[in-house]
Amino acid sequence: MTTSPPPAAPDPVRRQVDADALARCADEPIAVPGAVQPHGALLAVTEPGLVVVVASAGAAGVLGAEVTGRTLADLLPPADLDRLRAALAGDLAEAGPLRVSPGGRELDLVLSRSGDLLVTEWEPVAGAEQAGAAWHRRLPTVLQRLSAPTSLDGLTGVLAREVRALTGFDRVMVYRFDAEWNGEVVAEDRREDLEPFLGLHYPASDIPAQARALYATQWLRLIPDAAYTPVPLEPPLVPGTGRPLDLSGAMLRSVSPVHLEYLANMGVTASMSVSLVDRGRLWGLVACHSYSGPHRPSHADRTAAEFLGRTASLLLHTTDEAGEHDRAVAVARREAELVAAVGRTPRTPATALVDGVLTVLDLLPAAGAAVRLDGRLHLLGTTPPAERVAAVVAAVLGAGGATDRLTRALPGFDDVAEEASGVLAVEVGGGRGDFLAWFRPETPREVSWGGDPHTSKVTDGRLSPRRSFARWTETVRGTARPWREHEVAAARALAGHLGEAVLARAAEDDRLSAALQRTLLLEELPKVPGVALGARYRPSEADVVGGDWYDLVPLPGGELAVVLGDVAGHGLSAASVTAQLRHALRAALLRDEGPAAALSALNQLVGALLPGEMATVVIVQLDPGTGRVALANAGHLPAVHAAGGVGRLVTDGRGPALGLLDAVPYPQAELVLDAGDRLLLYSDGLVERRGRPLPEGIEALREAVAAAAGEPQEVVDGVVAALDPAGDDDVTVVGLARV
Repeated sequence: MTTSPPPAAPDPVRRQVDADALARCADEPIAVPGAVQPHGALLAVTEPGLVVVVASAGAAGVLGAEVTGRTLADLLPPADLDRLRAALAGDLAEAGPLRVSPGGRELDLVLSRSGDLLVTEWEPVAGAEQAGAAWHRRLPTVLQRLSAPTSLDGLTGVLAREVRALTGFDRVMVYRFDAEWNGEVVAEDRREDLEPFLGLHYPASDIPAQARALYATQWLRLIPDAAYTPVPLEPPLVPGTGRPLDLSGAMLRSVSPVHLEYLANMGVTASMSVSLVDRGRLWGLVACHSYSGPHRPSHADRTAAEFLGRTASLLLHTTDEAGEHDRAVAVARREAELVAAVGRTPRTPATALVDGVLTVLDLLPAAGAAVRLDGRLHLLGTTPPAERVAAVVAAVLGAGGATDRLTRALPGFDDVAEEASGVLAVEVGGGRGDFLAWFRPETPREVSWGGDPHTSKVTDGRLSPRRSFARWTETVRGTARPWREHEVAAARALAGHLGEAVLARAAEDDRLSAALQRTLLLEELPKVPGVALGARYRPSEADVVGGDWYDLVPLPGGELAVVLGDVAGHGLSAASVTAQLRHALRAALLRDEGPAAALSALNQLVGALLPGEMATVVIVQLDPGTGRVALANAGHLPAVHAAGGVGRLVTDGRGPALGLLDAVPYPQAELVLDAGDRLLLYSDGLVERRGRPLPEGIEALREAVAAAAGEPQEVVDGVVAALDPAGDDDVTVVGLARV
């Protein structure tokens, strides 16, 4: 193992030469190399005439007949030609390889388009290694193994093993890109005598940007013989265009000479890669290497490997989220508890955050925290010196609010690197310079590279890849554990609630409580695929804040939870309880155990932390894809389901109001929301009116919903207008439909 030497003084001339070479490398025309690999032949033909206008040299030897100036009708047997024309009439992406026999030679024919030309690629079946039917019969079992792991390590480990078992390469690695496009080998399956590459890092320059762009669109690339001699296209320019043929989508495309030199330096004699793409962005590669000579898996086996890569790509996000889910729920729960503590002591929020059983330092994994309220600084745990905290926080806020490499990203803070290489800072509203901040210490770590990443050389103005891939280790300093997305969100949410408390404390109680309630309402409805939403909140004309609230919570599984609740009472007390219930319910819903389980958990919280308080809540959980709805109701007025011009009250799934009984299980109703259906949730302010029995108001609502038409927002507005509720109470209405 080698450690990095002290950095040498920069050489401006050499640095400029390297930069110029890198620029030329980045501009290399890898999409139009003018050549193909020799394990097949390429013909570019016109449509619909199928006349050959560009061919790879030696194509006649592959197809068994002269190709220049001829048509595919001249080369293919009639039955094969008929199958080709049928494929061209449909979607080429679904055509797959055609097994054809020109001149009696069995070939796999692959089709793609480049501009106005049809690109046909012909690969001999003979000579390809095959896993055989035994592996392909195992595919259902392989897919089960691929989907079973709950961690990225497990998923990538299964992927590496199965791709190697399928393709027969000596080494198969799963290679993941970081935010700066450096790569790391995160999984590996190899021949026992080979040196392990697991955990090695490779610099971004190993795979230039334009190569990554091709990987993002062309999922599989094969080099059966890394020592091949490129076969030129004839003519080199497409007739009538003056341009070379774009081979971006061609499987036989010849690769960059720099890449071939790179493989030779590694001792690789054949390679294959399968792209891993997470939600449209290149995540990594399945890199396959052979060291014992040329190696060409069959087209069927390569297709199966690509299928495994595509399947793994779909699992990347959910597998990664599964590990994050429990941590996010725990942080959300602690956030709710801190918000509740601030709500119980609105005039002394710093006490709630600093001196409670649960403090602001407990919210996130960190070594230290700082709370600045009303100009007073409170420090917990290990932090920079008090006199340096404000400057650190100001710099981080100016750079986006979070960093895991303070001294590397911002100058002037080397003195606090040990305590604060990682800083997360959020402003607390009120215009007083108040803030919350968390600090993570420097975590020196060793990074092992596959060769010294700084040793590429420039020869004759051309960038030459490094020749040594021996493990090369350097110590990276000035970095800390990165801040996760849910941690940043929780910090900002806590700061937002704290800012609201500070603002509320500065005014009379009624104005304060009004401001607090407004923070509980969504500023705008979220955009949820497959769901149309509408909402209306009308505060009391008496300027007395009630306990109404509604919420929309996207769940990890793609479903949407819609909540409408009403806390007993008015004013600051009701608004404080509402805030606690809203955030505690969010945490419960994120467990994704269903509305009834969420209400049971919330009822336990009310009994344990809010004795004497009472609230009603209705929760609807909708699957946008199927329309399946799960509904649970804790003492709230029944939802209205409008379908086919008829409004029906959903009275199932109803249990007692929160706070009435301890540890009560809540029932859950199931229904289906079809296209054109509408579901409406509402508070009692919509239907209650002095001198009119409540059942009459609910019946009037049912009729109004049945008669209303249009999108949910139009239905909500129409119903409020039709019922014309009194102005002495808050009115909250939420409607939803599938689109």
